[in-house]
Amino acid sequence: MINFNDTKTAFALKSDAQLRKASWLFKLVASKSLVGLGKKAAGLAMKLRLPIREVVKQTVYDQFVGGETIDECEEIIKKMLEHNVYSLLDYSIEGKETDADFDRTKDKIVQTIKYGASHEGVPFAVFKPAGVARFAILEKYSAGKPLSEFESRAWSRAKNRIEEICYTAYKFGLKVMIDAEESWIQKAIDDVTREMMERFNQEETVIYNTLQMYRRDRLEYLQESLEMARQKGYHLGVKFVRGAYMEKERQRAQEMGYPDPINPTKEASDKMYNDGLRFALEHLEEVSFVAGSHNEQSSQLLAQLMDEKGLDRNDRRIWFSQLYGMSDNLSFNLAEAGYNVVKYLPFGPVAETLPYLIRRAEENSAAGGQTSRELNLIEKELHRRGID
Repeated sequence: MINFNDTKTAFALKSDAQLRKASWLFKLVASKSLVGLGKKAAGLAMKLRLPIREVVKQTVYDQFVGGETIDECEEIIKKMLEHNVYSLLDYSIEGKETDADFDRTKDKIVQTIKYGASHEGVPFAVFKPAGVARFAILEKYSAGKPLSEFESRAWSRAKNRIEEICYTAYKFGLKVMIDAEESWIQKAIDDVTREMMERFNQEETVIYNTLQMYRRDRLEYLQESLEMARQKGYHLGVKFVRGAYMEKERQRAQEMGYPDPINPTKEASDKMYNDGLRFALEHLEEVSFVAGSHNEQSSQLLAQLMDEKGLDRNDRRIWFSQLYGMSDNLSFNLAEAGYNVVKYLPFGPVAETLPYLIRRAEENSAAGGQTSRELNLIEKELHRRGID
């Protein structure tokens, strides 16, 4: 059993001042009303071009983002690697709509792949498909509606960007995860990801699709994906997450009158997530996977199952993953015990990463239990260091 309460290991990289600031920040984001007010104030300040950059950078940005550039992330990457925690550079720019923006994002992702290929501490790259493709086209394609000639050309350009990213990963020997997004654009993402896996996963697993296991259909989709991989002769790559859009998903389903795609209870989502892990472990000769989770029970379960099956703890087909700035008690204690761990390390200009930062704050305010857990661990470590 991994001791996830070992705060000395968990916060080995945090100075006293950083711990104090983290404590203050998690107390702040625990309040939904304050987060909502901060979201509105930040949006207004950006529109009015008010000088809020330093305020953001010294608070939520410093907690959840590695830096504005890859070079600024280097020190964090090196320090985490000293504790056997790897980094996943994530260019966290959202909400763009022009081809020029999509091309810039694609170029930045390609840059992270080339960087990762020459740095031991960066085994993966990642990207959001909506960062390189218009949301409306992803939505229309996923709904099965015919695209206009203009839309078809735009979709073709988007697929070319995705193909360039995946080819670069294949060429340079780096793995790349394709993030999951809202259910009403996910079919487009699933389809293009399958195309990329069929092309680039023939010899080994390079491309990973992301499954949000709070969706009712994802375990069945996992089983179908393995069958498709068998038929087409490629390796299946999967990243498991619980999911990030529950309130939005349920609200849209209610407003538009279709069945709620989300499992009815947290317990059902937890079971489906854990069943996905078990399924992947049972088919490890055909499946490589990343367990993205801030849940102690699921992390403990996977570690235990690996040991029970006699698998090497550093089997490169299996990775644990958490977000930078969260759940260090999982990441660093799993790494200390010899398991493969990779931290999502977002980077990008302060103004450009603001949507990502707001989402992180909203998720933490919604997940009260997670925020309380973070706070308790931070305060425990402060007490251990004699700082009260």
